[in-house]
Amino acid sequence: MNCPEKENNLQNCNCSYPCAKKGNCCQCLLYHRKMRQLPACFFPADEEKTYDRSYENFVRLVQAGKI
Repeated sequence: MNCPEKENNLQNCNCSYPCAKKGNCCQCLLYHRKMRQLPACFFPADEEKTYDRSYENFVRLVQAGKI
């Protein structure tokens, strides 16, 4: 799948994991949804680096007021 917005998306992508989906939000969302996760852009930079993209971690962060 070719993403015409990839260059624009990369400007807002905080993902530190090296992968082929970086900047291709459609592919990234589909991948993480299958894994019951959210993409890096849903997390603050310090939490993104833990690579814990689980729904549960996201809820914990929201409840703690970090998001």
